[in-house]
Amino acid sequence: MELYTPDNPVFATYMIAAALMVLKIMGQGWMTVYRMMKSGSGLVNPEDIQKGPFNPAPDPAQLERNDYVDRSRRMHRNDLENIPAFLAIGLIYVAIAPPLWLAQVLMYGFVAARACHAVAYATRQIHEVRATFYTLGSLSVIVMAVQVLAALLI
Repeated sequence: MELYTPDNPVFATYMIAAALMVLKIMGQGWMTVYRMMKSGSGLVNPEDIQKGPFNPAPDPAQLERNDYVDRSRRMHRNDLENIPAFLAIGLIYVAIAPPLWLAQVLMYGFVAARACHAVAYATRQIHEVRATFYTLGSLSVIVMAVQVLAALLI
């Protein structure tokens, strides 16, 4: 069986997890835009307050910090700091042909941890709650990376 085909259940697991994480990154960007449009604030660039179809009544106050928008922006930045590492190591991880159950635990565990992290962030949970979900996702990525290195060194 070829490693990088949907017939390989480990690669199929990666495909599902990767697609979900790409949707998460892209969706968070759209969520930020939605929040800016809904609140009419949280814009970041001076040119954003020029009159246009989406901003018919520009106001310099639209450039002021807005936590409703910034929370989504921070969530997006957090995704961009974490998900690319998963996408990279997950693809490489497939090449070492790990047991399916382990790949599923690590890959779907990462997806679940990121989803829980997003919910915790969006609902303003205490730092320790977010940190727990970050840690679980991070450990999944680290375990995959260590296993890849071990497979090469052994």
